Amino acid sequence: MNVLKRISRVFNSAEEIIFDDFSRIILMSDCHRGDGSWADDFSKNQNVYFAALTHYYDKGYTYIEIGDGDELWENTQLSNIIKMHSDVFELLSKFFINDRLYFIYGNHDMVKKDDKFVKENLYQYFNERQKAYIPIFEGVKLHEGLVLRHRVTDDKILLIHGHQVDCLNDDLWRLSRFLVRYLWKPLESFGVNDPTSTAQNYEKKEAVGRRLTEWVKKENHMLIAGHTHRPRFPEVGEPPYFNDGSCVHPRCITGIEIVYGCIILVKWEVKTKEDGTLCIGREVLAGPARLKDYFNQF
Repeated sequence: MNVLKRISRVFNSAEEIIFDDFSRIILMSDCHRGDGSWADDFSKNQNVYFAALTHYYDKGYTYIEIGDGDELWENTQLSNIIKMHSDVFELLSKFFINDRLYFIYGNHDMVKKDDKFVKENLYQYFNERQKAYIPIFEGVKLHEGLVLRHRVTDDKILLIHGHQVDCLNDDLWRLSRFLVRYLWKPLESFGVNDPTSTAQNYEKKEAVGRRLTEWVKKENHMLIAGHTHRPRFPEVGEPPYFNDGSCVHPRCITGIEIVYGCIILVKWEVKTKEDGTLCIGREVLAGPARLKDYFNQF
């Protein structure tokens, strides 16, 4: 199937989330939560991520994770990831209980498209301290894509991970998972980078960005994706393809906020105060820009 038609298929079948100019939404992707081993890229930013997530929970935001939340190519057991990052999953569960959480799967957690896998691995987990199964996302539904639809204007924003335009990470994802798990992961311990990784390959990043931009121009809809780990925030007048970056940047995480009718690209990182103490702070990288200015381009 043509990659642009593949995105359109996701768009046409996606569940819609109604929002308006009073909504607060935070979009993040590519957390790649791991098992705490040397290969767990999320571990170095876990405290920054937890602080950001706590802020968004306390401020009433809806959290939408647009793919690759968990690293299930390098790791075989999601239970080990949940055990290692139980504080994060408990906080995400609080979002879920309050109907403020949505998950989109990406290529590295593609197994979540299987309802049976989700039921067996995400509905509950075994808490060793309490010696009991604890519900976390009981009844949760995983999505290939979601559509934000404005309550008043009916304008739509497609949320998608972005691997759909990357054959090696979509149609051939099982092969890619095998190579990462049994070839590139061991070699990374010797400093060898995975050449198949979109996040580590400049040309692949560019190709993914071009294809997603093509779809935006062809279909006249705004799109927000992840996958490339490269934040993108176009100017008004440019094709509105946005990218939220990732949570595994060196020393920081990035995300996209949609709040009060505006869109903002933000960064969270450890900062040093004037007195030398450390804190975790938020910085605006781009925006705020009014969503209606992008919608009016079409």
